[in-house]
Amino acid sequence: MKNIVAIYPGSFDPVTNGHLDLIHRGSKLFDKLIVAIARNLEKSETLFSMEERSEMLVAMTSELDNVCVDTFEGLLVSYCVKNNANAVLRGIRAISDYEFELQMALMNRKMEPRVETIFMMPAEQYSYLSSRIVREIAKLGGPLNGLVPKMVEDRVREKIAHYHTASQATHLL
Repeated sequence: MKNIVAIYPGSFDPVTNGHLDLIHRGSKLFDKLIVAIARNLEKSETLFSMEERSEMLVAMTSELDNVCVDTFEGLLVSYCVKNNANAVLRGIRAISDYEFELQMALMNRKMEPRVETIFMMPAEQYSYLSSRIVREIAKLGGPLNGLVPKMVEDRVREKIAHYHTASQATHLL
């Protein structure tokens, strides 16, 4: 039997129940699953710092013995080689995700043929869910129950309140 090490990359800003669904299911498929928080240079403004996202993911996955959390920047395939990973786990919610993910998987395969990309569909109740949607709902004061764990919801609400307070103070100057 091969020792299958998989990387589940993403920004996780914030981690959602959809992410956690894939992490739990992926932990049953792979010998080791590394949840890798990517520093995305195109996303200049994030809700949470890399450290905060890492803290939340570690707390949310602590009961999974074969899952660890890490951060990286640069090429995913370079990170895979560095960690002796032979698989990349990616979630596919819709056709639009598939088109983008397929392009990335094919390019990754061209750069590093030893790394396979595994696509998983989220559980049906999370098929519409993304971090971006969670941030937008939170900014507009909408409900987050069922979208993120309670600990993450509390942290999101705290951040949003902090931004609103800072924004109001700026407008007063």
